[in-house]
Amino acid sequence: MFTGIIQAVGTLRELRHTGSDAVMIIDSADLDLSGARIGDSIAVSGVCLTAVSFGDRCFSADLSAETLTRTILGDLSTGQRVNLELALRLQDRLGGHLTSGHVDGVGMVSAREDTGQTTELHIRPPSELAHYIANKGSVAIDGVSLTVNAVDDQEFALTLIPQTLSHTTLGDYHPGQRVNLEVDLIARYLERIVLGVGANAAVPTVTADVLKEYGFMDKGKN
Repeated sequence: MFTGIIQAVGTLRELRHTGSDAVMIIDSADLDLSGARIGDSIAVSGVCLTAVSFGDRCFSADLSAETLTRTILGDLSTGQRVNLELALRLQDRLGGHLTSGHVDGVGMVSAREDTGQTTELHIRPPSELAHYIANKGSVAIDGVSLTVNAVDDQEFALTLIPQTLSHTTLGDYHPGQRVNLEVDLIARYLERIVLGVGANAAVPTVTADVLKEYGFMDKGKN
């Protein structure tokens, strides 16, 4: 598990394809790996990867064909920056929100507006994930925990503060850029519990009426 609070920004040293899979080497000079061990989980731009070796201020991880297909990691070029976070420990502060590092889909930056010291990004998610995005809810973009400021049927908006812009890769983003997207775990589990959705079933929308029917909301409130 992770928090979506980025600990360091690294760079891609090498992405070496081995058939349908790949090996990734990340330069991580600013990430404290002193306590890291082979087999530990490290989130790379929101993707939970297993460290298979460590070198001088770097680590490597294997990428499966599934990871290359379902995330943006296969799109990265040598020297490109990535967000890094070590796995959450029980004694750590939960400063963002719980994330698993299991990317739900790839979204696209549809607009960017720089206003003063902040930046507003508009993200267009895959249609099958749109109903999980809620105003003032949490979402992870390339591993960064963010709060949704506005949402409609096609996209949602996020405000990036100076700290986020300077300590993650999000300050580099531009319209048309693809991003890893992980929706709030609570939204997924709530849908599963309330609606009993099967893996291949059509996904209905979680509405206020449904939540009231199953006791998650007071029936006297709207």
